[in-house]
Amino acid sequence: MAKIIDGKAISQQIKDELKSYVEENDLGKKLCLAVVQAGEDPASKVYVNNKKKACEYIGIGSQSFELPEDTTQDELLSLIDRLNEDETVTGILVQLPLPGQIDEDTVIRRISPKKDVDGFHPMNVGALSIGEKGFVSCTPAGIIELLKRSDIEIEGKECVVVGRSNIVGKPMSMLMLRENATVTICHSRTRKLPEVCKRADILIVAIGKPKFIDHTYIKDGAVVIDVGIHRMENGKLCGDVDYEDVAPLCSAITPVPGGVGPMTIAMLMSNCVQADC
Repeated sequence: MAKIIDGKAISQQIKDELKSYVEENDLGKKLCLAVVQAGEDPASKVYVNNKKKACEYIGIGSQSFELPEDTTQDELLSLIDRLNEDETVTGILVQLPLPGQIDEDTVIRRISPKKDVDGFHPMNVGALSIGEKGFVSCTPAGIIELLKRSDIEIEGKECVVVGRSNIVGKPMSMLMLRENATVTICHSRTRKLPEVCKRADILIVAIGKPKFIDHTYIKDGAVVIDVGIHRMENGKLCGDVDYEDVAPLCSAITPVPGGVGPMTIAMLMSNCVQADC
């Protein structure tokens, strides 16, 4: 029977460790996360609120900037410039997605790399690619913690990452390489995808298609990490993996919800604390 990797429990463990670290080092007044949301996306409001609650829990400051849907790109960039210059702000997060009139890439590049706690700035991505210090994208970093804290060996294992996004797929592959896994990246043009996935000791799926991965993609005893999250017509949540179909073949698997999702905020808090270093 597959071991269910409990992201809620592991994320709470990380937040408790960060809370103790902040208290022991008297960092509460030194650290402050500025969260910027432009527009009225309901999911974004939930995420922003959760991030503010996480800051409060570990004992660091937070500021919230809620901008209207018709905010111009220049207005948003001007705010980022002010936050970059504000020495009391140690981390900046611009909640995605942004309204259509704003170019996300331009906004990400405007954030100071030293305050880019999302780990999206090209300088931080470049640092990861050559093994230098920098902020790491929160979801991939969280997956590494899930694996390590679940006593799942990475070194020497064959890892297949399904998805090549800048936010998950690419940094995930680099982190697995850093942990000495052998890594294959798959995408929409990959031929014989089930055959490639079936080679994986560790399969990480981030393709944005509900229940796309079924048992025909899974090797017996594989570890399956599901990054996707979708709301079905019945209101329930599911991932990119057909959990009920796949779980019987796995040695370990993340559920949706309660797997990778909670880890993203935990690792954001970890990045916020590192911003003082």
